[in-house]
Amino acid sequence: MDVDTRLLRCFAAVAEEGSLTRAAQRLYVSQPALTKQVRQLESALGVVLFTRSRGGMALTEPGRTLAARVPGLLAGWESALRETRSAASRADRTLRVGFLASAANEATQSIVAEFARRRPHWRAEMRQASWSNPSAGLADSDVDVALVRLPFPGQEALRVVELFSEPRCVALPETHPLAGRETIDFRELWDEPFVAAPPETGPWRAYWLAADERDGHPVRVGAVTEHPDDWLTAIANGYGVALAPESAARFYTRPGVVHRPVTGIGPSRVGVAWAPADDTDPVVQDFVDCCRAVCVGA
Repeated sequence: MDVDTRLLRCFAAVAEEGSLTRAAQRLYVSQPALTKQVRQLESALGVVLFTRSRGGMALTEPGRTLAARVPGLLAGWESALRETRSAASRADRTLRVGFLASAANEATQSIVAEFARRRPHWRAEMRQASWSNPSAGLADSDVDVALVRLPFPGQEALRVVELFSEPRCVALPETHPLAGRETIDFRELWDEPFVAAPPETGPWRAYWLAADERDGHPVRVGAVTEHPDDWLTAIANGYGVALAPESAARFYTRPGVVHRPVTGIGPSRVGVAWAPADDTDPVVQDFVDCCRAVCVGA
C-alpha cells in the first residue's frame, strides 16, 4: 500500500501540535483541508489515529506507533529526494537556482556571470517560482539554492544569508486618489483593499500586507494572485493596491499602474538560501560566495 508523504506530514504536524487549529496554522492550510487529509490517512491505513475532543487531538495507540516512525521516514525520503535531484544536476553540471520575481534585482546578472567565471563548465539554471512558493522551490528540493525575499515560511530550517535590503513602495491604479502623491504614509492605506498572496503562504502573505505594522487595524483583501502579471492586472483593474519592493517600479511596470514610495513600514530584504545538507557542497557554496561578493563585497 502506498501513502502520500503529504498525508504523513499532515499527520506529524497534528501529532506534534495536539491541535488541528495549531497544525493548520503551522502548515499554512485551512483546518477543513487538514481534517480531510487526516481522515484520508486513517482510511488508507484502516485505523483510527486520533481521538477528537474539545481539548484537542490525542493520539491512539496506533497513532503513537506511527508518530514514532514518521519523522525518520520523512527525513529519509527528503534526503533521498535531495540527493537524487542533486546527482542529476551534477551529472549535467547544472546548478538549479530558484528565485522570486526580480531575484536579486540588477545584481542577478552579475552573480550569474561571477559563478560562470568561477565554474566555467557549469551553468546556473534560473527557475522562477510563483508567490505561492516563497522558498522558490528550496523547501521541496526542486532547486539547489535560491534567491529569496525575507521572511518566508520555513526559513528557520534552511541556511540564509541576507544580501541587501531596499525600501518598500506601493503599487496603485493610476486613477487612485493617492496616485498623484510623491510619498504616501502607510496609515493612509490601512482602509484600502490589498492584492495579496495566497493564504497558505502564511507569514509571507502577512509580511507583504504589513499585517504587523497596522497597530491591529484589520486587513482588507481585494484580490489574491500568484504571479506578477496577474498581480499587475488586479491592481490596474482597481481590485486593490499592493506593497512591493522599490525595484518593482523598474522591473514590473504596466499602463494603468503607478508606484509610489511609502513611509511607516520596514524594508524588503533579499537573501540567498540553501539546505543545511549542502553546507559542504562546493558548487552551492561557490554560488553563495558569488552572491556575497557581488552584493555585500564579502
